[in-house]
Amino acid sequence: QMQPVESGGGLVQAGGSLTLSCVASGAPFTGYPLGWFRQAPGKEREFVSVISWSGGSTVYEDSVKGRFTISRDNANNTIYLQMNSLKTEDTGVYYCARGRYQTVLIRRLSAYDSWGQGTQVTVSS
Repeated sequence: QMQPVESGGGLVQAGGSLTLSCVASGAPFTGYPLGWFRQAPGKEREFVSVISWSGGSTVYEDSVKGRFTISRDNANNTIYLQMNSLKTEDTGVYYCARGRYQTVLIRRLSAYDSWGQGTQVTVSS
């Protein structure tokens, strides 16, 4: 099974910025939404954002609205998550995954498959 590959994580101070990338190549990803999730230590994996195949529709979790921006470059099979004004509570492993349903953007974890290995984001105070 093909998997997306995330990159761009790292250590940053609160208030700083990072841009994550997710390369999702191949037919299994064509035409499908791609989403970002995160998992903090000791917590469940949670939804962050999702973008439609065209890039014309996006959904954000409330705590990241106005700070994070998801975008998509289908020519390069890549989605991005631009993260600004980072907070310590943004710390976690960030995962990219394919939405199961082509025409609907869903927050629910079970609506996604083809998970990447994740990239660590650590925000220090």
